[in-house]
Amino acid sequence: MLEGRGIVTCSVTALPEITRRVAPPRSLAVPYPLGFPLGAPNDAALQRRILEATLALCARAPATEPVAFVP
Repeated sequence: MLEGRGIVTCSVTALPEITRRVAPPRSLAVPYPLGFPLGAPNDAALQRRILEATLALCARAPATEPVAFVP
């Protein structure tokens, strides 16, 4: 509904196989365990890179596959 109203959405996922089934318009697949989607606590540089990658996806057209984040 949000996308239909012109509000861009993007998710961060640790489970890309499930995310493919849900098929959000944009998603970033991270290689970190559940509960740590932005990586290790107190790693501000990594967390910033993940957030920047997520925001960059907002400029892209919707896609059916999650985009892999490469640390």
